[in-house]
Amino acid sequence: MKVVTFGEIMMRLNPVGYGRFLQADAWEGPYAGSEANVAVSLAQFGITAEYITKLPANELGDAALNSLRRFGVTVDRVLRGGARLGVYFLEKGAAQRGGKVIYDRAGSAIATAEREEFDWDALLAGADWFHLSGITPALSPALAGAALDAVKAAKAKGITVSIDLNYRSKLWSLDKAREVLGEILPYVDYCKDPFFYEDGSQDLAEIAARMMRDFSLRGVAVTMRTAHSANDHTFGARYYTPDGVFESRGYDMHVVDRVGGGDAFMAGWIYALLEGYDAGRAVEFATAAACLKHTIEGDFNLASVAEISTLAEGGRGGRVQR
Repeated sequence: MKVVTFGEIMMRLNPVGYGRFLQADAWEGPYAGSEANVAVSLAQFGITAEYITKLPANELGDAALNSLRRFGVTVDRVLRGGARLGVYFLEKGAAQRGGKVIYDRAGSAIATAEREEFDWDALLAGADWFHLSGITPALSPALAGAALDAVKAAKAKGITVSIDLNYRSKLWSLDKAREVLGEILPYVDYCKDPFFYEDGSQDLAEIAARMMRDFSLRGVAVTMRTAHSANDHTFGARYYTPDGVFESRGYDMHVVDRVGGGDAFMAGWIYALLEGYDAGRAVEFATAAACLKHTIEGDFNLASVAEISTLAEGGRGGRVQR
């Protein structure tokens, strides 16, 4: 099985440990991005994962690609060019102090790419699944067009399409997100976290049913999080299908690094569906994947199928493996 993902990979700069921006004099610099995170997870699960983006033709672009290659992601058809690599700054939260993100991605190579640069007929050759997030079409009108071209091409080829709607208020307005994503969703099979679709109703079942009806979706996943502090959360998920609602068990987690948890869920869900898991088992696996990601530094989920399966099936984590 082959999954193609499309989006922006950035350098993540965060103060060492739990330092604040105002006091930082040393920074860590891993690479990350929603669809890149999904690709890394899938590659760890043994799925052929290819990542499509555009990166500057310099050493920072090379380093970003190497961060994916080391985990088995195919990057042979990444476009090169443009002025710069996008960056985001992360201040990790602790106790009652929440985390904070500052973007520095304007004018990045992918954000300034032209719609016509992406030959989706060629880029999707041999793919069984195509995935993107709601972040990618928010970066520019050209990328919104490229994302629409991609899902149309995927649907024409009979490729399954998924999207993590990932609304980011710092990138675009809710009205614009509804307009652009509303054009993409008719070509999507599975979508996660459709909170942008709310019109005053807080009933998740009603929102999911409306999404499936309006866009002929095969399934909608909703992740649910209660933050008791910045580092202690309860996490679970529901999977809405035309045949019913399937809910995972909840996990009480001590959070090491929150960023990428939703991407870990998405990768777990894609893997489970590709492997033919039934709906109940699929949502349990995806939720367990997200839970384990919260224990791992950086945006990439480096948990294995065996580790996730053990947790999803009720195994007790946290013990030394000897």
